[in-house]
Amino acid sequence: MEHRYQVAVSAGLLAALWAGVADTFHLVTWVGFLACSTFFAQPKSGFHGVLMTWFTNLSGVFWAWLVISGSSYFGSAWLGYLLTGIVTSAMCLQASHNKLSFIPGAFIGCCITFALSADLGAILPPLFIGALLGYAMTILTTQIVGLSQKLGFSREAVAVDESAR
Repeated sequence: MEHRYQVAVSAGLLAALWAGVADTFHLVTWVGFLACSTFFAQPKSGFHGVLMTWFTNLSGVFWAWLVISGSSYFGSAWLGYLLTGIVTSAMCLQASHNKLSFIPGAFIGCCITFALSADLGAILPPLFIGALLGYAMTILTTQIVGLSQKLGFSREAVAVDESAR
């Protein structure tokens, strides 16, 4: 990774900020971190990446909600198993639509929903904020890289400094 130190500073600062915000507002911290991770794993950059993160994570929330609701409505574990299979197929098939093409994002949203028993109030706010957190990390990293280049901290200087140790 070319700018690992700048990434580390950016990620560390914003992760600490997110942890404090999540604690203050009683948000599920790890949901935000999973959405942030989705942002970095999906192929789009900038705000398009935020949108893909939201679309894929939210599709997974919907699919898990469907399984949970259907299973409890009919009161049948077997129906839950069948719905799980159908939903898994649907999450893979929906990837033919460009905005839903990142399949792991759907699975992450689905797993979050199962873990939090479809409590949308606990799921949605940190899911939305987490994608923005990832985007903010890229912006802050870019700013830190620019500042470090302006101040003369080049990659070569860091490499020379490390080899001297």
